[in-house]
Amino acid sequence: MSQSTGKILALLEVLQARPGLTGPQLAERLGVDERTVRRYAAGLADLGLPVRAGRGRYGGYSLAPGYRLPPLMLGDDEAVAVVLGLLAAARLGLGVGVAARESALAKIERVLPPALRERVRAVRETLGFTGPAREPAAAFDARHLLTIGEAARDRRRVRLAYRSWRGEETERAFDPYGVVFHAGRWYTTGLDHRSGEHRTLRLDRIGAAVATDERFEPPPQEFDPVGHVVDALAAVPYHHEVEVRLRATPEEVRRRVPPAAGAVRPGDAEGWGATLTCRAERLDGMAQMLAGLGWDFDVVRPDALRAEVAALGRRLIAAADTVAP
Repeated sequence: MSQSTGKILALLEVLQARPGLTGPQLAERLGVDERTVRRYAAGLADLGLPVRAGRGRYGGYSLAPGYRLPPLMLGDDEAVAVVLGLLAAARLGLGVGVAARESALAKIERVLPPALRERVRAVRETLGFTGPAREPAAAFDARHLLTIGEAARDRRRVRLAYRSWRGEETERAFDPYGVVFHAGRWYTTGLDHRSGEHRTLRLDRIGAAVATDERFEPPPQEFDPVGHVVDALAAVPYHHEVEVRLRATPEEVRRRVPPAAGAVRPGDAEGWGATLTCRAERLDGMAQMLAGLGWDFDVVRPDALRAEVAALGRRLIAAADTVAP
């Protein structure tokens, strides 16, 4: 759904809740000018909705008397799919905010037939998850996500106001190749005309995003936005370079260790089936991860990781020897 379509539907929502609001009042609520309100009203009329406008600057807008939208025609499976999708997105940290999610759920429930509404609400109120909730995505403007997603699909260049990790404010032309959600953050990747290189940008650092009429050539066929984001983040320097040999096959390791955590290749020594190389900010956390995998392992580097593994072993032995009173 485009941004303008969303605004048109927002006007419909306001007209149903507060009929009779004037053009200036609607413009203030929707964050547009009065001319745009008139255009949105014409858009609703083009969709077959009977919008009436009072005469003069202060004439109010309303739907025809007695007109209401019919209930949203969703089957049981469809309604559950929509609600579960919103709840799961929040659990994964993928949503755009608690207020937006609750508002969307409330609107969906309000237009469902009463019997189905109660069944869906029962699932929502009793649903539990076995996995822990992820931290919500870093706050960002959802309009930027829509703008960049649409520009990536239509191959249109965008103008961005962007803040670097150092806090430096810049403006740049950017060819977005895709949008990626990874580890609680939204990213876009593409060609940055400011540097002339492929870059990965965080959406929560974008201050403004405007699509232009300039088109760009599609990226090379082999370009994978998801893979590019993962590789770019894996290349961010950390404090420690880690290399570990594991008594497991590369396929087994890849099933347990996500690509963003490190690179896996076949082992280079007898008895060790795979080698894991990665960067780590904390070696105590790396020791815990390796122990949790459950395979024999040999630390190639750094030596400080061996010390952390030994310290973890001593803590585990102490915990096993502790007798509860």
